[in-house]
Amino acid sequence: MASRANRMSDERAATSFWKLQDAKARFSELVRRARAEGPQHVTVHGRDEVVVIAADEFRRLRGERTGAALVAALQASPYRDIDVAPARTQLPVRDVTLRRIGCSTRIFSPSSAARNRNRKS
Repeated sequence: MASRANRMSDERAATSFWKLQDAKARFSELVRRARAEGPQHVTVHGRDEVVVIAADEFRRLRGERTGAALVAALQASPYRDIDVAPARTQLPVRDVTLRRIGCSTRIFSPSSAARNRNRKS
């Protein structure tokens, strides 16, 4: 006849509890059972330490961040017809001189090229 401790251990195993050593040795089975039967508890020194769950269950619990809630909120807004795009302005570009030992290279922007043409005229 099995002792009470062994029966409790057997009951815990039947309800998806794994000792860490068993979980490592039979990891493929642990994953298969997590997908088929639900959460699998892994214990260390008799304490519940981690729970292995299927990826679909994890995503459901965590909540996918799809942006659907933000889109719905913006569409429901009474101000959704207001144009909130910022005005774009072209910033001036300045000449830059790059220097290397033995040579000097000057980089011209389109605005500096136009100024140089105006100077020659």
